[in-house]
Amino acid sequence: MSNIAKALSRRQDRAEGVGTNKKSIPFNKQNYQSLKQECLAKKTLFCDPTFPAEPNSLGYDELGEQSSKTRGVQWKRPKELYSNPQFIVDGATRTDICQGALGDCWLLAAIASLTLENEFLERVVPHGQSFTENYAGIFHFQFWQFGEWVDVVIDDRLPTRDGKLLFVHSAEGSEFWSALLEKAYAKLNGSYEALTGGRATEGFEDFTGGIAESYELSKAPPHLFKLMQKALTLRSLMACSISSSSQDTETKTSLKLVKRHAYSVTGAKEVHSYGRLVQLVRFRNPWGRVEWIGPWSDNSKEWNSVQPEEKAKLVYSAEDGEFWMAYSDFIQQFSRLDICNQTPDALSNATVSRWNYSQFEGDWRVGSTAGGCSNNTATFCSNPQFVIKLEEEDDDPYDGEDGCTILVGLMQKDFRKDKRIGREPNAIGFTIYKVTGSLKGCNNVHLGPDVLLHQRYTARSNPFTYKREVIERFKLPPGEYVIIPSTYEPHCNGRFILRVFTEKEAAARFVTSQYISDSDVGPHFKQLFIQFAGNDSEVSVFELKQILDSVISKRRKTNSPICVCVCVILKNSTIYLVLNTECVFSVIPDQEVFKKHDKDNSGTMSSHEMRDAVKEAGFQLNNDVLQVIISRYANQQYTIDFDSFVGCLIRLEMLFKMFKAFNKKNTGKIELDILQVMHKYDLIMFHICKIFIILCLKLPLP
Repeated sequence: MSNIAKALSRRQDRAEGVGTNKKSIPFNKQNYQSLKQECLAKKTLFCDPTFPAEPNSLGYDELGEQSSKTRGVQWKRPKELYSNPQFIVDGATRTDICQGALGDCWLLAAIASLTLENEFLERVVPHGQSFTENYAGIFHFQFWQFGEWVDVVIDDRLPTRDGKLLFVHSAEGSEFWSALLEKAYAKLNGSYEALTGGRATEGFEDFTGGIAESYELSKAPPHLFKLMQKALTLRSLMACSISSSSQDTETKTSLKLVKRHAYSVTGAKEVHSYGRLVQLVRFRNPWGRVEWIGPWSDNSKEWNSVQPEEKAKLVYSAEDGEFWMAYSDFIQQFSRLDICNQTPDALSNATVSRWNYSQFEGDWRVGSTAGGCSNNTATFCSNPQFVIKLEEEDDDPYDGEDGCTILVGLMQKDFRKDKRIGREPNAIGFTIYKVTGSLKGCNNVHLGPDVLLHQRYTARSNPFTYKREVIERFKLPPGEYVIIPSTYEPHCNGRFILRVFTEKEAAARFVTSQYISDSDVGPHFKQLFIQFAGNDSEVSVFELKQILDSVISKRRKTNSPICVCVCVILKNSTIYLVLNTECVFSVIPDQEVFKKHDKDNSGTMSSHEMRDAVKEAGFQLNNDVLQVIISRYANQQYTIDFDSFVGCLIRLEMLFKMFKAFNKKNTGKIELDILQVMHKYDLIMFHICKIFIILCLKLPLP
């Protein structure tokens, strides 16, 4: 399908709310309700063909088919393990998440934090699922993935060994929502093994759609405790961990803290102890056991100094994996803190403060937008650019600094799926430049080499990372800024999501113009251009055709056409080129069709033969459409040459696919506003309009 058609279709979907949590997109095009009703009608239990109960779903290396870790694994439904299994028992709680044989404690910490907020949990775990009423062996969960919510359908066959669940399980043995949630997330990422190793921030974001920032506690800012309190008030999710060597994974310290293990942060309070305020932080171990035994641990002597009424507000003595610790010990014992800030749509309470939020999708493409970092002076300017305007300073800065708080997150897509096929992720980062001088206040700012190669950046992510996402918090003065996301090395393909959170409302937009420098234009083309353009540095459409014919003729070995739309815009004697090569078409079959209908070997066919030729190429046209085509592609003698024939087929292919993309309800009719019709179609807009009108009214789809 045309990339433009995809982009326009996605934009139309977004405008209608498709991809939000309330209108999630069926993953793998599997509709939960339809599949469930089908199973109920047939009185069968659902078996998911896209994530089967087979070794490949477990993993590809350590959990691969030949691995000793997967020997004896059997896939069983909960009803084969318990006579009366339950989906959720007495509500979802933190004790429902106990780690199994999979190294995904980062994910479990995120799930545990999710249970603290029913509003967040209900966005991930839809209501109305059980093992009793209308049970069909099918369940579904919703996750945020790269800018949109998807609905993931699974069957309830779970990996077991010796009659026990192999991976995550509930302390209440007959409860299965957490195990099924883990399976759905494994399906989303390709396998269970793909979930091994990670940070809670990734789970936080995929369960809420929020943006997560991280703090190295050895360099903790002086205001961090206040920030944690504010984050919990804003219903942010938090987790922390202790860094160590890979050999120390999940080993215990002398005070019973687990290394390289993710803990949820569930509270931050101040209590009076011996006449002074003590800052305390509450944690949750996803294991549901193994707790800190240092100061302020369960039943420690420090609690004797707290007044009973104050102590009663804090649960501090249950052996449930949850415990308190002094903030001063927290920054000494732990290495890292992650905080996930929520998008406005995740918070229904109108009284809760919330971030302002902008999101953009983009890609790096070799030869056009994959410019690499600023070290690559020849290509850096070709990277995508995004503009944001900060106008108001924060009202009550918790750190005491005036300015505009901004969180910028750059995420590369398909991070975990690529692991399965051995594809390495890109090293990614971004740079922020302030717009100054004559560019300030312009409607369509695009920074070229005169700025990017000579003006110092205002802020940047540091360093470039191979992780799924890089996120930084900045405090910037009011003004207009350009954000440039990039890979570290140039010429690296990739897709990304750029998200911007601000405390105050800020206008953000994608820069649509694309600069191409003189050095990007070949010397032969330059010479031809000067030859035909003359002193005014402009060419007519006829002169442009002569230039392109000259260039193409030197590259042709046969008479096969090279179909490319080239728009040359001349300004101040500088050449700007936009190449649109989205219609990639194989001309070999078309040559055979054309030869068959070119009966006199003249290199042309009669317009009367066009209908049969187009039909043989795969398009069924009515008279109205055929007349439009003939008026566009036939010459004065009503003959059509091979170049025009192929050009016609390319446009028909594009138009049919565009029509199908927009004809979502299969009504045979679509609606396009003027901007959608005009977008990137300046050269063919008139003909698209005519053909689309006819298609909407009369043309049956092939």
